[in-house]
Amino acid sequence: MDERVKRLKTPQECEIFAVNATERGHPELALQARQYSIELRAIAYGASNDAERECLMAIYAYEEILFAKHGKRVRATRTWQMIQRRGIIAAIEQAVDRADSAAGFTALQEIGLDNYSFEAVILKHPDLFSKSAVLRSQQRMELLQAAAQV
Repeated sequence: MDERVKRLKTPQECEIFAVNATERGHPELALQARQYSIELRAIAYGASNDAERECLMAIYAYEEILFAKHGKRVRATRTWQMIQRRGIIAAIEQAVDRADSAAGFTALQEIGLDNYSFEAVILKHPDLFSKSAVLRSQQRMELLQAAAQV
């Protein structure tokens, strides 16, 4: 990560930096600032382990998609409600069960944040998720990565 990005302290500073970097023709710095913003938000939320923190990062990455799509900050309201009801890990597992989850992965790929997908988190921590969620994530990642290479 670039030293200038490491000096940023808040998600808001990261957003301003990303806009400025984009305007000045430095998309790689803008991407780093967005990724760091996601990380800072997940840390601030609080998680009991790395898997939960990475799940939170995936949600904040999805909110970046919503921001790009709508031009303003939009919360992933249904996902946050699911987390309140079921907990972080269970909510992510349920989200992967949805048929439209692949659209989120594709959108993350388009803005360079595909490493923040729910499927990637599940595959990184398979012991915390059901066997069916791990299998579904493996299949989806293989299909989507094959489609991206075409």
